[in-house]
Amino acid sequence: MTNTDSDKTLVISARVGIPIKEISLNPIRARGAGGQNVNKVSSAIHLRFDVRSSSLPEPYKQRLLSLKDNRITSDGVIVLKSQQYRTKERNRQAALDRLRQLIQSVFVRQSTRIATRPGKAAVRRRLDAKSRRGKIKSLRRKVPSDAD
Repeated sequence: MTNTDSDKTLVISARVGIPIKEISLNPIRARGAGGQNVNKVSSAIHLRFDVRSSSLPEPYKQRLLSLKDNRITSDGVIVLKSQQYRTKERNRQAALDRLRQLIQSVFVRQSTRIATRPGKAAVRRRLDAKSRRGKIKSLRRKVPSDAD
């Protein structure tokens, strides 16, 4: 179910992983409805990951730090809060999954747009439609009278 090697490394790809000790996971009290446990149990997780001092390869660090994302501070620390589940462990796993997705997203290559031109038949159809529309509009004009 998880992509961690016995909870010691967060696997990003086949060659890249982050030791869990580089990630700060602090339990905090979740907000919102929670029944009797809302003020007693710290089930939400506050994740902090310092990109600059991490063991990530340099290309990952550079791309992460160049992102315009509110979750990355000016000091290069990724801050995530997970509180969607009722248990601490599920929120911990959700926070780690979101960190993994964020790091993986910097190496998704965007496909480049290839400029194309419309074919001759498409141009001809467009011009024919324009001329038909122009004829319809010209028939709406007043007819000149010969009573001069």
